Amino acid sequence: MSEPSERGSAERASSSERGSAERASTRVLLLGSGDTGPELALAFERLGVVVTLVEYCQDGAGVLALLDEHQPDYVIAVSADVPPAVLVAAAERESVEVFPTPRAVRLGADREGLRKLAGDELGLPTVPFWFASSAEELAAVAGHAGFPLVVTPLTGTVTDGQSVLTRPDDVEPAWKRAFATGPAWSNRVMAETVVDVDDQVTLLTVRTTEPSGPAVRFCEPIGHRRAGAAPLETWQPHRLSLAALDAARSIAARIVHSLGGRGVSAVELLVRGDEVYFASVDAHPFDVGLVTLRSQRLSLFELHARAILGLACDTIMISPAAAEVGTRRSIPASALREAMDVPESDVRLLDTTSAAIATAPDVVRARDRAHRVSTVIHGLGS
Repeated sequence: MSEPSERGSAERASSSERGSAERASTRVLLLGSGDTGPELALAFERLGVVVTLVEYCQDGAGVLALLDEHQPDYVIAVSADVPPAVLVAAAERESVEVFPTPRAVRLGADREGLRKLAGDELGLPTVPFWFASSAEELAAVAGHAGFPLVVTPLTGTVTDGQSVLTRPDDVEPAWKRAFATGPAWSNRVMAETVVDVDDQVTLLTVRTTEPSGPAVRFCEPIGHRRAGAAPLETWQPHRLSLAALDAARSIAARIVHSLGGRGVSAVELLVRGDEVYFASVDAHPFDVGLVTLRSQRLSLFELHARAILGLACDTIMISPAAAEVGTRRSIPASALREAMDVPESDVRLLDTTSAAIATAPDVVRARDRAHRVSTVIHGLGS
């Protein structure tokens, strides 16, 4: 377990005040690695919360020791590398609230469980899907469903081990690729029909608790695309028809309410005209949500902190914006000056990630500006 870092207003109090300040302050324990933790910590600190960030905690005994030491009111997983068992152990303490819920984390890492919840239990529209436990079963699925098919391991990131089958000869290589990238205990894959869609969008959905009970709020849809190893491109708002927007919000509300908890989830949707299909949900919407640092009054991180604390929050968008998010690289001062010369531009350099963000009167110009900045900071074309 890495050495925890403790931050917050109480830490800056004088020694004579520190004890009483810490007792009066809300305390949050953030678990997980990556760039989300520091950004979320800042959002909590601005609300007067004492934050402890622990990047590595992989077992129940470890998290129980952290609870004894820091006495947090909330335990929050900030990345997908926190095992569900850790959150389950923390949730057994009645004095602690855990977010995302262990169920949400478990289903987020299990495509079979999530699809069965969405399609079979909740009746959400999805593209046709099947599961296979061997190359022979996958071949039988392909014979029944036809081609093309997308084959994906049941765990791991979306692109790891994913293949598109266009003919029977593709089945065996696709099975081997999926099996090689999945964990040793998982020998199943998901096969999906390829559906021609117009858009792939993310609906950031904020689940809060109000006096009348649980409620959801929606950010404006975020469009996104990634081509190979290029940076992830996002833009907000992505325009949908009124019928598609209503359907998207209905799908997002139902899946997020089913998973429970409070905070921000990224609901991934496929859109074809007025038809909307559920694809996935992520309780750690980091990359795709960075555009909200400039597009909204409250960013992804501020919304997440406020929703967890039970504070009022809004999803007001203040300007069309776009972002390109990639791996951080060394940027000379002259290049940074060049990037910042782009109108309404911003650069966020995090530990492992860098984001080129820009606003404009419309999305088209915002995307152009963000790409000009990204070309500089991500070394595109160099």
